[in-house]
Amino acid sequence: MTKGRIEAFSDAVIAIDITILVLELRAPHEASLAALLPLAPKFLGFVLSFVYLAIYWNNHHHMFQSVHHVRGNVLWANNHLLFWLSLVAFTTAWMGETGFAPLPVATYGFVLLMASVAYYVLTKSLVAANGKDSPVAVALGRDVKGKLSTAVYLVSLPLAFALPWASCALYGLVAAIWLVPDKRFERGPHGSEEAR
Repeated sequence: MTKGRIEAFSDAVIAIDITILVLELRAPHEASLAALLPLAPKFLGFVLSFVYLAIYWNNHHHMFQSVHHVRGNVLWANNHLLFWLSLVAFTTAWMGETGFAPLPVATYGFVLLMASVAYYVLTKSLVAANGKDSPVAVALGRDVKGKLSTAVYLVSLPLAFALPWASCALYGLVAAIWLVPDKRFERGPHGSEEAR
């Protein structure tokens, strides 16, 4: 199997995830700004989740540009990631419907944590398939941003039961970290300084 098929399938799944996400937003029946206020929690959840899905899509795309070989374990690791990303829309809707109640916020964080773990597993599978000196391995480096993200998710999970909005702020912080352009894959195999 070529990496192109994995990329195309992943693109389709993430596009469907975003579509499901936006379908959860229901327009009010009244034509006033006041009618939009009750939708604020749902809209904030939508924005955060859209940003997360876009970040995963961008990073997945860039990472696969440096990949030359795929194996069966890469296919399964990729599907594992897509499974967790497919739950983002459900947990976003649950948070919005409940006004960011503790359990839905913690569940959302758990899904983000598991997507982070799944992405890590995918990176390790790609390095195993392409070699420790391959462009993908060099670009990944020590993956400081990935490890930091996972640590923040672990802190946010118990925090969600006491301060759900603080957990949401941490989720936003992780998204902001990843919105900063990540040049690891764009620089190619010789630009490994960013990967450190």
